[in-house]
Amino acid sequence: MPELPEVETTCRGLAPHCTGRSIVTAVVRNSKLRWPIPANLAQQVSGQPILGLTRRAKYLIMALPHGSIILHLGMSGSLRIMDNNSPAGVHDHVDLVLDNGTCIRLRDPRRFGAVLWTENDVLRHPLLENLGPEPLSELFDGHYLHDHSRGRKVPIKTFLMDSHVVVGVGNIYANEALFHAGIRPATPAGRVSLVRYTKLVVAIRTTLERAIEAGGSTLRDFVNSAGEAGYFQQQYTVYGRAGESCRVCSSSIKQIRQGQRSTFYCPCCQT
Repeated sequence: MPELPEVETTCRGLAPHCTGRSIVTAVVRNSKLRWPIPANLAQQVSGQPILGLTRRAKYLIMALPHGSIILHLGMSGSLRIMDNNSPAGVHDHVDLVLDNGTCIRLRDPRRFGAVLWTENDVLRHPLLENLGPEPLSELFDGHYLHDHSRGRKVPIKTFLMDSHVVVGVGNIYANEALFHAGIRPATPAGRVSLVRYTKLVVAIRTTLERAIEAGGSTLRDFVNSAGEAGYFQQQYTVYGRAGESCRVCSSSIKQIRQGQRSTFYCPCCQT
C-alpha cells in the first residue's frame, strides 16, 4: 500500500506537469472505487485551471478555483502523466484530461483508491479534518508524542500508525524508524520516555526523507508519475528481513504479528 513517501513522490512528480494547466474534462470509466466518484465530476472540473497540487497524509489535493479534487492511491493505485491518446487499460479508471494533450491517469487494480470533489474547505472534509500532524512538520516533535502517549498501553508501533496521532507513518516506515531509534515495537507507548521519543522523531523524519529521496518503496505495484519503481526497499534494515542478519549487530531479525500486520525488529539493537 502506498505510504507517505510514495504519495509525496507522486505529488512531486505530477505537480510540475499539471500546475497552471487547465482541465478539459474528466473521463470516468469506472466510478465504483472505495467511495463512488461523483457523477458530476466532469461538469464540476471542466475548464478549471489547476492552482496547485499538495499532499495531506496519504491524500493528494488538487486545488481549483471553485473547489478541490481529493485523490487517494488506495492499496495498488498509481497516478501517471500520459498522452491523452494512449489506450486505457482495464484498470485505468479515471483520466483528468489537460489542455496540453496529456492526462493524469488513475490506474487502480484493486479499486481502493478515491477521486472525490469538494467545494468547501478541503481540510475540513471528513476524510481530512481529524488527521494528526505531518511527521515532517515542526508541530511533530518528541514532546508532542510523549504528551499524547501518556497512559496509552497500545504498542508503540501501533501508536505510530494511528493517523489521529501522526499521519503517514505506515507499517514499513514504522518498522524502520523504530529500529533506528532502538525501540522494540511491542513496547507500550505510555512507557516510552521523552528522551526516546525525541530520538524516535528524528528517526521517523530521517527514514521518511531517505525514502522520498529514493522514490519510495516498490514491493508490488507502486510506480511514480513516470511509471518508474521506487528503490528504498534496497535500504531496509529490518522490514521483510526475518531470519536474516542484522546489518548492525548480526543478530537474527525477528518477526511477530501486531494486529493484522507483520512487524520486524532486532532483539539486540531494539530494547
